[in-house]
Amino acid sequence: MKKIIYIFAACIISLSAAAQLSIQSGATLYLSGNAQIVLQDINLVNDGTITVAANGRFSFTGSANSQISGTQLLVFNELEIAKTGTNKLILQRAINVNDKIVFTSGLIDLNNNNINLGNAAFLETENENSHVIGANGGQLIFSTTLNGPASANPANLGAIITSSQNLGAVTISRGHKSQINGFGNGNSVLRYYDINPTNNTGLSATLRFQYFDAELNGLTENSLLFWKSSNNISWTLQGFNSRDVTANYVEITGINDFSRWTLSSINNPLPVQFLLFNVRCTGNSVIINWKTAQEQNTSRFIIERSPEGIRWSAIGTVSAAGNSTIERSYSYTDNSPLTGAMYRIAEYDMDGRIQYTSIIRSDCAPKDSWRAWPNPVQEMLWVNITTTGASSATIKVFDNKGSLVRSQQNALLPGNNQLNIDMKRLAAGTYHVTVDWGNGQTQKSVDVIKM
Repeated sequence: MKKIIYIFAACIISLSAAAQLSIQSGATLYLSGNAQIVLQDINLVNDGTITVAANGRFSFTGSANSQISGTQLLVFNELEIAKTGTNKLILQRAINVNDKIVFTSGLIDLNNNNINLGNAAFLETENENSHVIGANGGQLIFSTTLNGPASANPANLGAIITSSQNLGAVTISRGHKSQINGFGNGNSVLRYYDINPTNNTGLSATLRFQYFDAELNGLTENSLLFWKSSNNISWTLQGFNSRDVTANYVEITGINDFSRWTLSSINNPLPVQFLLFNVRCTGNSVIINWKTAQEQNTSRFIIERSPEGIRWSAIGTVSAAGNSTIERSYSYTDNSPLTGAMYRIAEYDMDGRIQYTSIIRSDCAPKDSWRAWPNPVQEMLWVNITTTGASSATIKVFDNKGSLVRSQQNALLPGNNQLNIDMKRLAAGTYHVTVDWGNGQTQKSVDVIKM
């Protein structure tokens, strides 16, 4: 049987004895008029339907944490947090709020869930001691229209926008997770904004970014600067025009387009250092190019090379800019390349921190060639090496446990060289054969089946 519960206007229902208020599947809870439900240290679980009239309110009170969960979407008209101290209302699912969220005391933890605000919804009396947090992720999301906005603060989210241009339909999302760069480094204040207008060019806009002291995340307040990202990975420093550490805001003018914005400091490695990393072959050399979009406190770049992506060695050093807010290009030439070698760049800060680029393999055509046959083999494995210079070749054979079972050295002359490896005394199985020649400049390997 379907259960329907009516709570009428001017009625306040206070629940404090039960562990949770559960709306079961098939049940409906109606709040009529300005009816109010007060949940003191109680969880709200909605697996059914909750219908709230225009002035209906859910208030979460008490001296312990409460949760909102359930399989069905909860659409609140008014939602109040009135917990003592730093106790929280923790979201276990996304919710909608059509009118307002009232901050009396306590915290709302997004817990990687979103609060979708209706087109007339807003935050009321959010303050230093009672506000939204969300270190695990999640956002407050609000959509509106901003045409020629003058100090507009949509939904009281704390992103105050001014522009002589029409931005059209705009979605503003506020999150509270510290932002990092593509290397997993850096940190920001515990607040960021995604601002996505329909018209997003030539805005000449001003953004005032408000924050709470509780969101500073260890950063020095009078050093906060704007940072911007279009992909939430690469960040560029935007600076600032004014800031007020008493009123808790930083402001910047002359914004041409919006994306994700946060606050961090100049010595904090928030931006991705490397904008481009490229390796190309020319003649008998390999040219390594890279670009930085932003540098803070950089000392030098070490170019590293590996024959197989495990053993790395430094082959060159290039001085870095130190501090730069413009794009910079760098280059290094490897005049003694290895065939098919891998490269990466290590950037060293003045304070000793290191950041690496991704790894790129050289696709240069080999100067030398080789071949091993037959495979499978019964008695003799033949190795043919074609080389342009005289050197020695080291051949090693490893069993499937990684133990060295055969090793030999052979002299190589320019041209084709044919070598043999006696396999007849080895037990049947799979062996790993490595060949190294050209004073370590060329390494090859192959798995061989012994019959």
